Amino acid sequence: MKIILASASPRRRELLAGLGLDYTVLASGVEEQITEKEPAKVVEELSAQKAGDVLQRLLAPNFRKGDDEELLVIGADTIVSIEGQILGKPADERDGAEMLKRLSGRQHQVYTGVTLYHWHRGETRKCTFHECTQVWFYPMTQEEISWYISTGEPMDKAGAYGIQGLGNRFVKAIEGDYNNVVGLPVARLYQELKALKLMENISR
Repeated sequence: MKIILASASPRRRELLAGLGLDYTVLASGVEEQITEKEPAKVVEELSAQKAGDVLQRLLAPNFRKGDDEELLVIGADTIVSIEGQILGKPADERDGAEMLKRLSGRQHQVYTGVTLYHWHRGETRKCTFHECTQVWFYPMTQEEISWYISTGEPMDKAGAYGIQGLGNRFVKAIEGDYNNVVGLPVARLYQELKALKLMENISR
């Protein structure tokens, strides 16, 4: 089976590699369209758009496919939510600083949606799910926020922080899957692959 990760995120690549899967990366270029309002549904919707975009490209006539080829496309999307308001990636440094001010000393949620498209002999199966992790931040001073923004780390991350990087110094506690906050709930992914009876076909 050929496994394709529909994301260029180095964090998701590392997490997926940790499952022992042999995969390739083909990042989605789809223009995201959000029609949902609830954070859980938003990440599921966006993950499906990414995975669906890559599957369509793989099934295009210009891609050579063997008669018995089997494809598994994995798409994912992560957002931060606080009091029901979604925080994506900051538009600029000022936006990132405002996000961190909101998170300072408070609890928020991190949602990651995952969509699996399994294609084999002309038939497609789809599985979409999400995980939610509760995160608590210590209070942050303005100096700490300014310093953290200056490192550049927050600028490509939902909620303007990376729990696996310098941002970990501000995290007081979490409840749920740590990897989900990083960007991919690998344990849940493994369980879903087992439920779909795909693990036995995957080279590890």
